[in-house]
Amino acid sequence: MLTIKILGSGCQNCKRLEQEVRDALTDSPITYEIIKVTDYADIAVYGIMSTPGLVMNETVVSFGRIPKRQQILNWVNEYQS
Repeated sequence: MLTIKILGSGCQNCKRLEQEVRDALTDSPITYEIIKVTDYADIAVYGIMSTPGLVMNETVVSFGRIPKRQQILNWVNEYQS
């Protein structure tokens, strides 16, 4: 199973990132879990300087922006276990 974490305080961009991830995986047969990480101390562990952050299987793949769906799918294919 792929573990996807959305790092951020719950701002609009964090919500948009979560929706983009969900939309990108709508037709995907991949089993995944989305976890929202909102605690600043927990976010700091990942070493990102701006949110939203996107983590797949404990690897930071993006932060400070909302990636395009195709890029999200590329990461999903790379990090699925």
